[in-house]
Amino acid sequence: MTGRPAKPRPRGRTKARGPVDTPRLAAFEVLKTVRVDDAYANLVLPAVITHFSLDPRDAAFTTELASGTLRRRGTYDAILARCVDRGLGKVEAKVLDALRLGTHQLLSMRVPAHAAISTTVDLVRGVGHEGAAGFTNAVLRKVAAHDLDAWLATLAPDDSDRSMSIAYSHPEWIVGELKLVAGAEVGALLAADNEPPTVTLVARPGRSTPAELPGVPTRYSPYGVVLDGGRPDAVPAVAEGRAGVQDEGSQLVALALARAEVADDAGRWVDLCAGPGGKAALLAALAVERGARLLALEVAPHRARLVTRALDGAAGVAGVAVADGRRPPLAPGSVDRILLDAPCTGLGALRRRPEARWRRRPEDLLDLVLLQRELLGRALDTVRPGGVVLYATCSPVLAETSGVVRSILDTRADVVLEDAAALLPEVPDAAGPLPGTLQLWPHRHGTDAMFLALLRRTA
Repeated sequence: MTGRPAKPRPRGRTKARGPVDTPRLAAFEVLKTVRVDDAYANLVLPAVITHFSLDPRDAAFTTELASGTLRRRGTYDAILARCVDRGLGKVEAKVLDALRLGTHQLLSMRVPAHAAISTTVDLVRGVGHEGAAGFTNAVLRKVAAHDLDAWLATLAPDDSDRSMSIAYSHPEWIVGELKLVAGAEVGALLAADNEPPTVTLVARPGRSTPAELPGVPTRYSPYGVVLDGGRPDAVPAVAEGRAGVQDEGSQLVALALARAEVADDAGRWVDLCAGPGGKAALLAALAVERGARLLALEVAPHRARLVTRALDGAAGVAGVAVADGRRPPLAPGSVDRILLDAPCTGLGALRRRPEARWRRRPEDLLDLVLLQRELLGRALDTVRPGGVVLYATCSPVLAETSGVVRSILDTRADVVLEDAAALLPEVPDAAGPLPGTLQLWPHRHGTDAMFLALLRRTA
């Protein structure tokens, strides 16, 4: 999945012109920065919280208000469209951001209606939209006339893609794609996408252990811990780079590649698309245990710097290089194991990046699938006979998962698909859409929706 710089700085910060509640102003700043700078909320939030000097309680309120509003934007826009006397496209963007924040407080937070409305009106007035204050008050009073269930009974009365799009706040085309793979469980999957994710830490073997990390052990990864509160960067092992923040699904990807059987493994491992470096850091630690070394490649210079930072101080690192995985600086047939965590739509990580659902378009799929096929083909050229490539995506979309794998198997006689599920026997109910592949799910496993396929080059 493509990414943004690690620490976006909210620019043009809004200066309130009147008495505005600071946590709400901070949430407004997050929405504006996500909209204007195409940033990710989970990366913007820490900078905004620091800028406004929010204490833990206010920081939690701002986080829920901003993230929850972004997750449920589709639902709220459908409701607001019923309450506004013009198309939402004719409402000024800043005012619409404020209306969405007010709607989230009214329908999904324990905020009294009078407080949600009055503070949103103050916010609109305080950021320089005095003329829109009365409009905001009138619209939010219409929103408050019904609770969320009542609104959804009217706007989303059935199980059609359109109704599910409104009820679960996903674009209709994404509902259709996820329904193809999740079937009757699509509602549970869409609901899981709207749940705030837990913060999961990973202990990097040889440098730290799960026992020194605060929290509860993860269900499947032997290296993970679900943080029990507080900021992860306040954990000493994380601050020192001996541990990191990493979804359990990503941990399992690295573990699966390390567990694959490779006869006469010479210890030449490659992460072909390594940015931002979380999987590479765990994979390098696992490589050390097996007498191997990892070379990390990343095409984007700023992401390669993140990989370098993630691998700083780690053993088992052969190097980090800025290189295109379609043209790796490696001789054909020279590598024992390759991890290809391919760029994808990222629709398996919508819990963490809720705004991504509003940015992706159906037409993105073709370009990504073509790139995925090219990368996988080159990875298989680079691995030696008997070596393996683990193809992974943070997307369950069939075109990006089984579709890519089938296209390779149909065109190459020197490649076989092996049983990825056998590499992770501790994970139940994870059969992928193609026999031998593995699919993790937020609603089943509490992880991002990671897809895994293990391909071995035979000749």
